[in-house]
Amino acid sequence: MILADKIIQLRKKAGMSQEELADRIGVSRQAVSKWEGSLAVPDINKIIALSEVFGVSTDFLLKDSAEMPPDAPGEAANAENTGREDSPLHPVSLETANLFLQNNEQNAVFIAIGVMLCIISSVVLILTESLAGIIFLLLCIGIGVMIFVSRGLKSEEFKFLEKEPLDTAYGVEGMVRERQKNYSGTYIREMTIGIGLCVISCLPLFILSGIMGEARETVGVALLLAFVGVGVFLIVKTSIIRSGYQVLLEEGNYTRKAKQTSRQIGGIYWSAVTAAYLLISFLTGRWDMTWIIWPVAGVVYGIL
Repeated sequence: MILADKIIQLRKKAGMSQEELADRIGVSRQAVSKWEGSLAVPDINKIIALSEVFGVSTDFLLKDSAEMPPDAPGEAANAENTGREDSPLHPVSLETANLFLQNNEQNAVFIAIGVMLCIISSVVLILTESLAGIIFLLLCIGIGVMIFVSRGLKSEEFKFLEKEPLDTAYGVEGMVRERQKNYSGTYIREMTIGIGLCVISCLPLFILSGIMGEARETVGVALLLAFVGVGVFLIVKTSIIRSGYQVLLEEGNYTRKAKQTSRQIGGIYWSAVTAAYLLISFLTGRWDMTWIIWPVAGVVYGIL
């Protein structure tokens, strides 16, 4: 067994992510990734540090002929990093990883559409103040809620990936990192455009109200909601796709430590935001102002 495979197996047995191992021995996560991919070899000081972290000898790490002992240390490190004495690792095959990423990409599009529908649901009501506007509003909200529920049910089989420590099969990490790297340009572009649309969304309101007066102010509000809707669509879609890679790599918000304290509150949260938006809007009648709930809710969700 080569050194790269030994580091991978010992790290997973210890219940550590690449980031956590890197912190323990004072290197970057990229360095650990290169070691595990046989793209680089740790120097002697790092070999000693690895042996101390994993509780194995340096001879075991350096000799390819040495096989992994059945009682290899690492359980104490596992308990320390996860905060639990019994923290079984859930195996993830290459097929499961690919199916999850495919499902996650579909979720990203549908959930982003659902959120956008909730945002633009009041556009017709603002423009016409008619029964048709109310029907359009309820229709958009209904479709949005159905999307949230249906996508949640279709993703049920993959929920353990977001909640439990993972033992990914050989080749999974390399595949995920390659796809993550290829997607990074799209993520930056869509996030930039989405944020930009939200920032400039007020311009139509100011321009139309300033040039054409109050008569055209409602058109400005409708365009504002349209800009925000498209911007949030891009932000939500690209964020969900990116988070899928982090789930499998156990990075970002999905490290093993984060999994203990976090709960999947997305569906409940956005349902509550939608209910609050409708309630406040109907009670106040200020559809031209209550749109601010959506960008604020997005910022709060990120903090949570």
